Amino acid sequence: MSRTSPTSCAGGDDMQVGRRDFLRLTASAGAGTAIGGLVGLGVTLAPAEARAQELRIKDAKTTPSICPFCSVGCATLIHTVNGKIVNIEGDPRSPHNEGTLCPKGAAIYQLHMNPNRATKVLHRKPGASDWDVVELEWAMDRVAELIKQTRDETFIEKLPNGKLVNMTPAMFALGGATLDNEFNHVCQKFWRGLGVVAIENQARI
Repeated sequence: MSRTSPTSCAGGDDMQVGRRDFLRLTASAGAGTAIGGLVGLGVTLAPAEARAQELRIKDAKTTPSICPFCSVGCATLIHTVNGKIVNIEGDPRSPHNEGTLCPKGAAIYQLHMNPNRATKVLHRKPGASDWDVVELEWAMDRVAELIKQTRDETFIEKLPNGKLVNMTPAMFALGGATLDNEFNHVCQKFWRGLGVVAIENQARI
């Protein structure tokens, strides 16, 4: 005996519905109806949600921080247990995000607790297909070496009309949205001192 029976749909085509599909759809509809009925009766699930959240961060150390993404700078609360992050949420004391976070901000936890996150400095030599793990000090020296080389090779002291410019068009600087005013001030002075004129901030892009 067949487990399915044809059911006519509005378009005139036949749709086969199995017993498992029927039971699954019925259970889903029943659960949705039950929750909808509770909400309709004025029953709120907020206390249960708050209790679950309270248990998750029980005995955790709370550290105030700032979302690392856009220039709004929403305040966050980072909960750690034995030095390990267990939860990140908005800080209700913040006057501009008042405890809320956008989808990107709400996913900060995944940014930190991610097995794909790079934790070592990687370098790929020209023409190579694989990355090599290198020391941070070596990487910083290498970056400084290439910056100096690029500046020396592309530095323009004067334009063809004789105007003094002291600049290089071969480099640009990009700041981050969560860098504070003091750091941004020092950063742009550093790049301008090298003759870089293309200076931008990630928050404006």
